[in-house]
Amino acid sequence: MMNAHQENGDEGAQVIRLAAVRQDGADEDPPERSTLERGLASGLAFLRRRLAGEYEVDEFGFDPEFNSMVLLPLARALYEHWFRVEIEGLENIPEGGALLVANHSGTIPLDALMLSVALHDHADRQVRLLGADLVYQIPLLGHLSRKAGHTLACKEDAARLLAKGELVGVFPEGFKGVGKPFAERYKLQRFGRGGFVGTALRGGVPIVPCAIVGAEEIYPKIADLRPLARLLGLPYFPVTPTFPLLGPAGLVPLPSKWVIRFGEPMTLDDYGADTADDPMTVFEITDHVRENIQQMLYETLLHRGPAFL
Repeated sequence: MMNAHQENGDEGAQVIRLAAVRQDGADEDPPERSTLERGLASGLAFLRRRLAGEYEVDEFGFDPEFNSMVLLPLARALYEHWFRVEIEGLENIPEGGALLVANHSGTIPLDALMLSVALHDHADRQVRLLGADLVYQIPLLGHLSRKAGHTLACKEDAARLLAKGELVGVFPEGFKGVGKPFAERYKLQRFGRGGFVGTALRGGVPIVPCAIVGAEEIYPKIADLRPLARLLGLPYFPVTPTFPLLGPAGLVPLPSKWVIRFGEPMTLDDYGADTADDPMTVFEITDHVRENIQQMLYETLLHRGPAFL
């Protein structure tokens, strides 16, 4: 049995240990300070690597570190706190190469940014969007687009990306979709000549339909100043309830509620690569994809409910 002296000694040792733990806890930095310090250290390390040239870009100009450290955090603030984006159907994003086909809208194409954040943060995939020539003719915008992993909408670049197992994203409506009037919201425009279908057929990859609800309400386009658009070399110059009436403040997007839904992959195994040059086959598949996305839009609209609640 333990005598009284041993008991007192053990109790004293325990008190000393508890005091040491309390002292250690008192010396620890608050969690907020630790987070701030880690963020500062990470930022300084990022700047050091940039200045030293210790970073990599791929053949398309994609800079993964710059994208994750600079571009995505800016877009993520809108994604999480302004548009409050919800995701449906993430299980439909396949591994390896695939062609993601989405509707396009919003007057200013913020839907491309939100789609990039959704796939990066929730599917651990970097979507490589194919953009119009105009995007890459604007110096800063074109440079940042390439840094974010995107490239020109040409079949050669798309084929190379798909061959590397990348997730490639396209908006077949183009400027017809992003610049359509508010009265035609969530009504898909023509899908061009179906070039994306030929790309999927040649690459032997599935097509993943995607419906984006919420972008139509951020800048409701009620008119188009065509003479000014032609003067500036733009496809349209929008008039919204807030722009240009409120000046720069009118560029703040309205805080609509967004839902991004990914449909089941549409496999093209029944078609050979040679059918990519058959106009009737391409048209048939294009029309099927368009109908699929239109139906998804209607269903997602019903699920979302009011745009701003």
